[in-house]
Order: sequence, then C-alpha cells, then structure tokens
Amino acid sequence: MALTRAFRETLGQELRNDRAFRVACLDEAIGFLHAGDLAAGKALLRDFINGTLGFGNLGKAVHTSPKSLMRMLSADGNPQAERLFAILCHLQKQENVEVRVQPIARKAAPRRALKAR
Repeated sequence: MALTRAFRETLGQELRNDRAFRVACLDEAIGFLHAGDLAAGKALLRDFINGTLGFGNLGKAVHTSPKSLMRMLSADGNPQAERLFAILCHLQKQENVEVRVQPIARKAAPRRALKAR
C-alpha cells in the first residue's frame, strides 16, 4: 500500500505553487488574528512561513532570529505587536498584496424597554 504525503508537505507544495492560495492563506491568518483567535492565526502563519520563505529568510528580513520567530508563533508563544506587525508587513510585501481592515457598521441591537419600578 502506497503512503500518502504528510499534510504539511502537501500544504507547503500548494503554497509554493499557487499564488492565489498563498494570498488566501495570508488573508485567513490575518482574519483570525483580527477576530481574536490568536492560536489559529499563529498556526496558519507558521504553516504559511514554513511553506513559503522559511523562518531563516524571514528572520533575516525582519532582523530577528529564526528560533525567536518560531517560539513567537508557537502554540505557547506570545508575540509582541511590533514583531508580529513586522512579520505581517514583510509577508504582504513578499506576496505583493495589501491587507486592509475596513469598518462596517453593524445593525443596532433592538433596545429593551425599561420597566417602571
């Protein structure tokens, strides 16, 4: 029986070969971070970095050691905003995309009538 490739290997190959997929993954990672799901955002960023430029090249670009970047984006890591934004900025430049956050007005929740005491 033939063995299948590991998920990370398949993901890495897809990231290297398909720009639209890379952009969608980066967008999804940033979306998770913006929504407050730091664990999912960091995990997707780790996979994105491993499948594209690698931590060594990223470390050189953002002037941070690769091991520090790996720890920062690990499950227990707690990245500082300055370093996280440096990573995101470099990844956006690498992919030649600009991610923006656009405010959208929500529908106002109906107000409850106050009961007289």
